[in-house]
Amino acid sequence: MENLPSHKHGLRFNFGKNWRNYLKNLDKHKIEQAENSLQAMLRVRNLEGRTFLDAGSGSGLFSLAARQLGAKVTSFDYDPLSVECTESLKETHRKNDTAWTVTRGDVLDADWLASLGTFDVVYSWGVLHHTGDMRRALDNACARVKDNGFLFIALYNDQGAQSSLWKAVKYSYNRLPQAARSLLLWPAMARIWGPTIIKDALILEPLRTWNNYSRERGMSPWHDVLDWVGGYPFEVANVDEVIRLMDRKGFALSNLKTVFGGHGCNEYVFHKTAGR
Repeated sequence: MENLPSHKHGLRFNFGKNWRNYLKNLDKHKIEQAENSLQAMLRVRNLEGRTFLDAGSGSGLFSLAARQLGAKVTSFDYDPLSVECTESLKETHRKNDTAWTVTRGDVLDADWLASLGTFDVVYSWGVLHHTGDMRRALDNACARVKDNGFLFIALYNDQGAQSSLWKAVKYSYNRLPQAARSLLLWPAMARIWGPTIIKDALILEPLRTWNNYSRERGMSPWHDVLDWVGGYPFEVANVDEVIRLMDRKGFALSNLKTVFGGHGCNEYVFHKTAGR
């Protein structure tokens, strides 16, 4: 399964299309929750006076959240539709804002990234593992963090054999014609959400978890499922290995939120020690 074609061979999930659909239901509550997420993980009240790089901006939600918290924001994405989504969100909420720049770029392009400069906060949530070369993408993101700055990333948790199985599912999903993808999507939905939905029903609170899901990060459960099943290229990382790797690069762990061995993303905030 590890020899399946990846980004280098052109097979890639259309993240931008999913984000465009997601933005149709974006509301004030979800924006506030995104702001709360940044505040909690970075342990700050605001980002006034700080620069913020959103590497793989997707819908643009967290770029907007960072800007609302006072940061000077640079957003980029590899997917043209994701760039359009971010630009649309900026147009709607921060029109003509010169402190927020949106562009298209590739986190694997070290020379292009270097042209952006360095930042107080480099943010890349659920992106680096979809590039086809997660290690190089992580190296490039690290290089954009200022001394005493922070790197906030989320990487898929390594579940061993289960991760290999999910990689095969994702590869197959992207190889199928659009009309046939539900053959994989609905069984995957049942696998991911079935036990939780049954549990909620048994305590006479049907769909409680589903309806409350967006309170965590402002993301809808349906769009997260689509991202999960379709998200290819796909790589995973072990928490301890990531922490050791980042320590060798001169980054100390500042905050950590894990999925406790389950599927999904572990969230890391690292502080770059000056002089290392």
